[in-house]
Amino acid sequence: MARKSVLATDQAPKAIGPYSQGILHGDLVFTAGQLGLDPSSGDLVPGGVAAETRRTFENLAAVLAAGGASLATVLKTTVFLRDIADFAAMNAVYAEFFPNEPPARSTVQAAALPKGAAVEIEAIAARSESAARQSARPA
Repeated sequence: MARKSVLATDQAPKAIGPYSQGILHGDLVFTAGQLGLDPSSGDLVPGGVAAETRRTFENLAAVLAAGGASLATVLKTTVFLRDIADFAAMNAVYAEFFPNEPPARSTVQAAALPKGAAVEIEAIAARSESAARQSARPA
């Protein structure tokens, strides 16, 4: 039976509560919701929902990489918006990161997000074949 492994990277913001940045279980990587926080300062990036969305994807990519996955292997995302009126601005940036064969997605408006963020995104991804083969090798 596959065991879960906690993922952590300094290339994404530290968890601001009792949760992990990501979890590896078998060949799947589950990320915590990521915000548009600068990993070094812990502050939201300036520039509104588009800038926050872009930084959110950079943070997601870092957590996914820590688990041997990437944005190219994302199967499902969940997007939380503080204001659904920001959907078009978020979606334009989202499309830059998934230009072909985008993952399944749910988008919901949340009453409030941590740190007053405009957007939060979580992902489920498959590990790359090379990462899966490497971890399957006997020690």
